[in-house]
Amino acid sequence: MIPKTFKEVIDLGDGREISIETGKLAKQAHGSVVVQSGKCMLLCTVVSNYKQSDVDFLPLTVDYREKFAAAGRYPGGFFKREARPSDGEVLTMRLVDRVLRPLFPKDYHAETQVMIQLMSHDDEVMPDAMAGLAASAAIQLSDFPFECAISEARVGRINGEFIINPTREQLKESDIDMMIGASADSVMMVEGEMKEISEEEMTEAIKFAHEAIKVQCAAQIKLAEAFGKKEVREYEPEREDEDLAKKVYDLTYDKVYAIAKAGSAKHERSAAFDAIKEEIKETFSEEELEDFGDLVSKYFYKAEKEAIRNLTLEEGLRLDGRKTDEIRPIWCEIDYLPSVHGSSIFTRGETQALATVTLGTSREANQIDMPSYEGEETFYLHYNFPPFSTGEARPIRGTSRREVGHGNLAQRALKGMIPEDCPYTVRVVSEVLESNGSSSMATVCSGTMALMDAGVQLKKPVSGIAMGLISDADSGKYAVLSDILGDEDHLGDMDFKVTGTADGITACQMDIKVKGLSYEILVKALMQAKDGRLHILEKLTDTIAAPNADVKSYAPKIVTKIIPGEYIGAVIGSGGKVIQELQKETNTTIVINEDPDTEEGIVEILGTGQEGIDAVIAKIDALMFKPEVGSVYEVKVIKMLDFGAVVEYVEAPGNEVLLHVSELAWERTENVSDVVNMGDVFDVKYFGLDPRTRKEKVSRKALLPKPEGYVERPPRNDRGNRRNNDRRGGNRDRKPRRD
Repeated sequence: MIPKTFKEVIDLGDGREISIETGKLAKQAHGSVVVQSGKCMLLCTVVSNYKQSDVDFLPLTVDYREKFAAAGRYPGGFFKREARPSDGEVLTMRLVDRVLRPLFPKDYHAETQVMIQLMSHDDEVMPDAMAGLAASAAIQLSDFPFECAISEARVGRINGEFIINPTREQLKESDIDMMIGASADSVMMVEGEMKEISEEEMTEAIKFAHEAIKVQCAAQIKLAEAFGKKEVREYEPEREDEDLAKKVYDLTYDKVYAIAKAGSAKHERSAAFDAIKEEIKETFSEEELEDFGDLVSKYFYKAEKEAIRNLTLEEGLRLDGRKTDEIRPIWCEIDYLPSVHGSSIFTRGETQALATVTLGTSREANQIDMPSYEGEETFYLHYNFPPFSTGEARPIRGTSRREVGHGNLAQRALKGMIPEDCPYTVRVVSEVLESNGSSSMATVCSGTMALMDAGVQLKKPVSGIAMGLISDADSGKYAVLSDILGDEDHLGDMDFKVTGTADGITACQMDIKVKGLSYEILVKALMQAKDGRLHILEKLTDTIAAPNADVKSYAPKIVTKIIPGEYIGAVIGSGGKVIQELQKETNTTIVINEDPDTEEGIVEILGTGQEGIDAVIAKIDALMFKPEVGSVYEVKVIKMLDFGAVVEYVEAPGNEVLLHVSELAWERTENVSDVVNMGDVFDVKYFGLDPRTRKEKVSRKALLPKPEGYVERPPRNDRGNRRNNDRRGGNRDRKPRRD
C-alpha cells in the first residue's frame, strides 16, 4: 500500500509551480522531500548523528549529484557510472552550504549530511535553483536544531522585467543571472553574473528574489506542520565557564587592542597575538590547562574578535593601520613569463596572483557533460590556491571546492567582456602566490591584464574588490571595509566581492552573516565598493591601457575560413590523409566543424607562422577551385604524355586537367614536345565538359591566332557521315548492278 503523502504547492505566478512532497521516499532518513517543477524532480535527504563529534566546528557535508538516468543518458567513461562530482555539481553544493551552515547552533558538532539528487530532468527547469529549497524543506521535517526555514531562487531580467527561476533559454536573453539565498527575514547569500548593471539595479533584483523566497519559506513551514513538527533534539552543549571567560577577557582585551591599533603586517601581528595567548596560558597550571585549555583558547579568540571589531567601530582603524575605505598599495606587471601567450602579476598588499593565458582552437574548448546541461566553453578560468600562499605546509588533495568556486566567480566576472567574434578558445590560469585578502579578486585583476597582454580584444577591462562589514546592532554603529584582510573576513558580518567595468557590475558573491541587514547599508557598501573598484581599475589601465593589437610573435595566430559543406570531405581527405599531411607540411593545427544551421564548414587554422597559415588557405582554395566556362587560366605543365600534356592551374595547385595534343596548336602536332615542355607556363581557355568524352576540356590553340590560309577541317561527325555515305554509295553515280 502506498503510504500517505503530504504536499505543498508554490505558485511562481506565471503558470509554473513548485511542489514539495514528503512521506513516500527515504523514510529512514531524518528528513526527506521530493521537490518537483515540471518534469524536474529532486530528492533531498538529511541525516545528523545523535552523538557530538570530537571537533570544534560543524562537520556538515552538502552533496548535490545529478543522475544521468534522470535525463535518459549514460555516464561517460569506461565504467559507465557516476563518479566524482563535476564542477557544476560542486558549485551547487557550495551555494547550499553557504546558506545552511550559519543557521546551525555554534556548539552543534554532530556529523551532518545533506544529500540532494536530481532524479528526473526537465530541459525547461534548472535544478540548481531548487536545491536550497529542497535542503531546507527536508531539515524542517527533521529534529535538527536549525534556526529557521530558508530557500534559494534564481532571478533574471528580460527586457527590464524580473523573472524567478528562468529557463536556460531565457537566461540567454537575460542581463542578470543571480542566485539569492535568504530566510523570510534576511538575505544571507548572493552570487551571480550581470551585464554591467548598476548597484541600484542589483539591489532591486535581490529584493525581487527575496519576496519569492518568503513564499517558499512559508510553504515549508506549512508542510512541516501538516506532517507533524518534531521536537528539536537535545544535544550536549559545549562547556561554558563565565568566570574563566571574564578572566581571559580581562587579560586579553587591552593587549590585543593595542597590537591591533599598531597597524602591523600579517606575520608580525599573528606572532604578537600568539605571544599574548601564551602569556595567558602561563597564568594557569598544567592541570588547569589540561582540564579547560580548550576554553582558554575559545575565550581568547572571542576577546580578540571583540577588540578588533571595536577598534574599527570606535576609531575607524583596521589591523594594518588603514582607514575603512583605503585600498592597500598595488603594483602590476605584464609579459612576465617569456614563453606563454599572455601573462601578468597583480599584487595588492600581501595578496598576489600570477595569471597566464593560453590560446587555442575550438578543439580545446572545455566540454561540459552533465545530465542537466551539455555544452562547451570557449572561455574558461582555472584558479589554484597552493598552501605556500599562506605560509603553510599541507598536502594537496586535488582541486578543492574552494578553488572551483573562486575560479568560477572570476570566470563569470570576465567572460562577458570576451568579444563574441573572438576566434580563439581562451584559457586563463591564476596561480595565487600570496594570500591575505581576496585572491579571487586578485585573479580577476591579473586575468584582465593577462588577456590584454595576450592580444585578446577585451571589450572593457574588469577589476574586482572584496568588501567587509562590521556592525553593532545595539549601538547602531557600522563600518564598511574596503579591500578586506583575511582576518577581517573571519571577524566581520559580511563578506562580499564585486567585479565590474567602469560602466557596471559583471559579477558578485556575498555572504551576509547578520540578520536583518538593511538595504540602505547594502547600497552604501556597494557604492563604496564601486569607488574601490574604479581605483583598482585605474592601476590596471596604467599598466596596460588597451589590449595589444595582435598576439605575440610566438603565440599562435588563428584564421577562420568558411567553406561550402560539400567540400568538407575534400579538405579532410580519405581517412584524414589530406588534412594530416597539410598540418605536417605547414606546421599548423587545422580544425573543421560543421555549422548545424547552415551546414557550412568552419575551418580553423592555427599556426605561429603566417606563411604556414597562408599555405593552408591556398590549399583549401585550390581544393574548392572550379573553373568557369569561357574563362582563361594560367597553367603549368607537370606531366608529358603521348597524346597531350597534364597541366596544373597556377592559382589552384593540385587541380590538374589534360590538354589534348589536338588543342596545343592550330597546326598538326606530331609530338607534344614540339610545342610544350615540362615546367612551361602559359594560358588556356576552359570549355567545360566535352560532350563527346565527358571530360574537362581546355585549349591552348583557342587563344592563338589562326595561321594565314588555315582551312578548318570539318567536324569529326561530318567527316564520319561523309565516309559512311561513300561506303553506302551516297549520291555518287554508280554503275547498274549486273544480274
